Amino acid sequence: MHILSVNVGKSVDAEWAGKLGRTAIDKQPVAHRVQVLRNGLTGDERADTPNHGAPGHAVYAYAREDYDWWQGELGRDLRHGRFGENLTTAGLDVNGALVGERWRVGGALLEVTGPRTPCVVFRNWMDEPGWLKRFTRAARPGAYLAVVELGELGVGDEVEIVSRPETGMTVADVFRARHGDDEALARILAVPGHDPEWDRMAERTGRATT
Repeated sequence: MHILSVNVGKSVDAEWAGKLGRTAIDKQPVAHRVQVLRNGLTGDERADTPNHGAPGHAVYAYAREDYDWWQGELGRDLRHGRFGENLTTAGLDVNGALVGERWRVGGALLEVTGPRTPCVVFRNWMDEPGWLKRFTRAARPGAYLAVVELGELGVGDEVEIVSRPETGMTVADVFRARHGDDEALARILAVPGHDPEWDRMAERTGRATT
């Protein structure tokens, strides 16, 4: 399990980038090692800070294996960073990671916080028919990470899973549950100590209550 690519982006004006009209989704690979700060990688910018500026969204990881699957679905090449991720991984089941598990990457310690939620900017950036529905249906969202310990990382660094909750919810299950999957929601409700918001969701929607 290692890092195939480290990707950063600059905030630029774009007419297609929703109401804000700016985006930094175009992440480009860099060859040098980068510092990981509390708010993400050095040199990486965010345009929509209200939605993407939280500490739990400091770093975004996506698996090369999922890119390869998408290439078969879309019939087009997808370079590292195309989905706006900071870390493109190899050999790591990003979507099967448990929320709360921690990864040592280079000198930094990162914690999985949850899945990416696709937005209108992502839809327009990809320019694929029905992209949001297709991305949601595939349930290969990639993972957001918080920075626990600052450090430096780069291409080729090993990803070491240093801790993992004994019981928990996967990134994919959180994503599916948020998008109407009753089985995923039931699995989350069965996790001891789960966030009460999941119970409130089940009550509001009448889902997974038995």
